[in-house]
Amino acid sequence: MSEARERWLAFAHEDLRVAEIALPEGLFNQVCFHSQQCVEKALKALLAQSAVSLPRTHAISELINLLPSGSLSGLREKLAHLDAYYILTRYPDALPGDLPEGLPGKGEAEEALGLAREVMRRVDVPGSH
Repeated sequence: MSEARERWLAFAHEDLRVAEIALPEGLFNQVCFHSQQCVEKALKALLAQSAVSLPRTHAISELINLLPSGSLSGLREKLAHLDAYYILTRYPDALPGDLPEGLPGKGEAEEALGLAREVMRRVDVPGSH
């Protein structure tokens, strides 16, 4: 495993842990934000392993498009949905209506965390792509 990949995965693990801690505390914005961050960093770990130049973006949808077509099959559309949480959950003055139901609730937080866990299961394997 490359050193760059290891660093990205270490940060992804930290975001996943924060999301897991925040869920039982009812901090749903933070669960969604850190789940998004976990996935973003896990995707960057995949890209770092394949020697692709890492773009300076937080958009999961952009990162997914840089991966080989078979990577993370069955998850691509669901993961792109996490992009909605990047700004909305960080800033109290984010545009209202960014999410159809307003701020994320428990259901959205559980779904986001589930996606982050699944990505980590698939990515955090030596030599995985």
